[in-house]
Amino acid sequence: MVKKITMACIIALLFPYIITLAWTGKIEEKKSFPLEMSGKTIILDRKGASSSMDVEEYLPGVVAKQMPADYGKEALRAQAIIARTYIYGKMNGKNEINESELHMEYLEKKQMERLWGSESFVASYTLIEDAVRSTSKMVMTYNDTLIDPLFHRASTGKTRKGDDNHPYLQPVECKRDVEAEGYLSVNELSKEDFAGKINQIAGDVPVKADQIPGSIQIISRDEGGYVGQIQIGTKTYSGEDIQRALGLPSTSYSFEEYEGGIRIVCQGIGHGYGMSQFGAKCKAEEGWTAEKILSYFYKNIVINPV
Repeated sequence: MVKKITMACIIALLFPYIITLAWTGKIEEKKSFPLEMSGKTIILDRKGASSSMDVEEYLPGVVAKQMPADYGKEALRAQAIIARTYIYGKMNGKNEINESELHMEYLEKKQMERLWGSESFVASYTLIEDAVRSTSKMVMTYNDTLIDPLFHRASTGKTRKGDDNHPYLQPVECKRDVEAEGYLSVNELSKEDFAGKINQIAGDVPVKADQIPGSIQIISRDEGGYVGQIQIGTKTYSGEDIQRALGLPSTSYSFEEYEGGIRIVCQGIGHGYGMSQFGAKCKAEEGWTAEKILSYFYKNIVINPV
């Protein structure tokens, strides 16, 4: 009799969880951090529709697109602060903005589930959501002005110095970025294909196949190895011009003749300015907090809620 009463009590206690599991396929857990609304609104003007969402509700979909969910808690927190700083900067003091003005990519929950897989979706989304909520309203400023929080996936081993408008971007070492997936890429093209791609860039004098690779000259590189200017034939291009024309992952590249064609060796992923996401992942693994990570990549900044 006592056993029956005990079992009945256990079933009664577990009943709500059993019902939840039956309907959702998972047991709902209490959120680690409460949602604090910012009072700043994103007007969702995509696909001709119009609805709105608070910035803090919107951010998980942005961070999920920008950074892999397995990069670690503190790296994700750093990315959340970066994304929020960017959005607030685009708002320029206003309390609302059209989503189309942000020029950001955003993932809905169904897209996240396809990205991570059904089995990993709940755990991955929870990590992203906690990163956003635990940094609620936090942004980066330099001299009391929101910064332009540039970031990239992986540097060449050192990030790049910013221009006069980005004094907080100073070169820092990221030695472990060489471990990032896709850090080194090698492409091979025929000389004709190479010349054809270069000639898609506007110019008066076309490059001829027989000028490749002899007429290629790197005019300038920065200390991270990124190409500033390059001459091909009689025309000078920016490093970014050639990167886009050839579809390269960064502007840190070199060329060599190979089996009658040309081989392109490229290092790093992205423009190399600001936070290296893979570098942030490595720092998080070493026990760095998001605040310490951001202060490493963006010099003399202040991180505060607004």
